[in-house]
Amino acid sequence: MSRRTVDVERVYDHPADEDAFRVLVDRLWPRGLRKDAFHYDEWAKDLAPSAQLRKWYAHDAALFSEFRTRYLRELTAETGRDAVARLDRLADGRPLVLLTATHDLDHSGAVVLAEHLREAR
Repeated sequence: MSRRTVDVERVYDHPADEDAFRVLVDRLWPRGLRKDAFHYDEWAKDLAPSAQLRKWYAHDAALFSEFRTRYLRELTAETGRDAVARLDRLADGRPLVLLTATHDLDHSGAVVLAEHLREAR
């Protein structure tokens, strides 16, 4: 089975691939972004790190390795698996673009989720 195409973009950047299924993967709505002026297909709050994990991590790059381990544990638990399966059904084979408001994409939950989704295919 082939790997899924999954990209990560900041919500404030112009959409690169209009044909992709665009999914906001932040638990909180991005500041300063109007819902009617933002192109997205789904807001998948259930795929975001839990509030407890997000607060613990606080985007501290020094904690990223442990954050990644904990977040993958959430994604492989039953609710995480259900959320991934739901997204897979909604995307219907289209490439995915995961959208996030974070400044540091390299140390974000979105990159961990993207890796997980590519491997889960």
